[in-house]
Amino acid sequence: MRIRHYWLPVGAAAVTLALLPGTAFGWGTPGKSNGQKTDTRGGQDGGRLYSMITFSGSAAGGGGDEGRVTPVGDWTPPACWYEPRSAADFSKYVENMYTETINTPGQHSYAKASVGMFRNDYKDGTYKNYNLDIQDEGNWWVAVVDQDRWMEPAAQVCDKQPFWVENGDAPPVDHAVTPQILAELAYNRVRLPATEVSLAPQDTTKVNLPTWAWLDKARFKPVSVTAALDVGGVHIQATTTAEPVALKLEPGTPDATTSPGSGECTLNADDSVGEPYAKGKADRTPPCGVTYLRSSGNGTFKLRATVTWRITWTGTGNPDPKRLPDGTFGNDQAVTVQEIQSVNR
Repeated sequence: MRIRHYWLPVGAAAVTLALLPGTAFGWGTPGKSNGQKTDTRGGQDGGRLYSMITFSGSAAGGGGDEGRVTPVGDWTPPACWYEPRSAADFSKYVENMYTETINTPGQHSYAKASVGMFRNDYKDGTYKNYNLDIQDEGNWWVAVVDQDRWMEPAAQVCDKQPFWVENGDAPPVDHAVTPQILAELAYNRVRLPATEVSLAPQDTTKVNLPTWAWLDKARFKPVSVTAALDVGGVHIQATTTAEPVALKLEPGTPDATTSPGSGECTLNADDSVGEPYAKGKADRTPPCGVTYLRSSGNGTFKLRATVTWRITWTGTGNPDPKRLPDGTFGNDQAVTVQEIQSVNR
C-alpha cells in the first residue's frame, strides 16, 4: 500500500503528514487536477477540495512532440494561491473530510484529533455552522497548491487556514487569485512544438561545409492558453500567449562556427527563421547555419536548436498585452559530420 503525503495548514505553519490513501487534508490534493488539465473543472471529490480554475486553448503540435516552456531567469509561476468557495461547498468539503478521516481504518489518532478540531472551529467554534446562515454575504477563501509543485517550499507560503471574506472586500492575503495569477498559471500550461530545424545537407554534412538551417514558419505560430475562474461571485480570466522570436543554434562541439556568430537567428519579416537552401546558393554564407570544423568520427554531434518565445497576457481589467518573462524550448538532433574525401593522382 503506497503512502501518500498531503499538506495541512495548521495555524501559521505547514505540517506534512503521512496518511493512508483516501485521506486528504490539503486544499490542493496531489493527483487531482488542481487546474492542471485542459478543460478540467475543479471542485470537490469526497474529502478533497481542488482548484476551480479551468484552462483551455491551443495545443502545440500533437503527437507527443510538444513540451513545456522554460522561463528565462529565476522566475517561476505560483506554486500556491487562494480561491473563493461558497459556504455550501466549504461545509460539504469539511464534513466529508471529517467523515473520511474518522472512518479510515488504521488512521492515526493525531490525524483524527486534528481534523476534529478543525471541523469544530468552523462549525461550532470561531464560526457558526460554516456561515451558512449568511452565505449570500461572502465566501470562504482556501489555499490551493499546484499538484506538480506541492512539495516545494514555495507551495507552503499559502499557509493560512480558510478565512471568510465579505462581498466587495479584498482578501487580506498575498497570493489571492487575480487575472495576473491566472496568466502566470496559464504560462505553465503552454505547450510548444518540438524545435527540429531543417538542415541542408540533411543529417550528414561535411567538414568545413556550411550547413543551412531554417524553421518552418507554418509550424511555429503563436500558442495561447486561457485560464478562467467563475466561482463565489468571482468572474475573472486571462489569456497567455507565446510567440516565437528567435532561434539559437548550439553545434554540440566547440569545433564549429555558427552563422551569425552569436548563434542567434532572428525572425524574418514573414516570421520564418533562416532560409531554405536552394540550388545556386553553394557559395553563399547561410543567414542561419553551422559549419563543423572536424569530423564526428563514428558518432554524431548533438545539434541543439532552442526557440525563444515572447510571452504576453491579457485578461479581466487588462485589455492591453503585458509582458511575462520570455520562455525557451529546445531539442537535440543528431548530425553526422564526415571528412571530405579527395583522390590524389
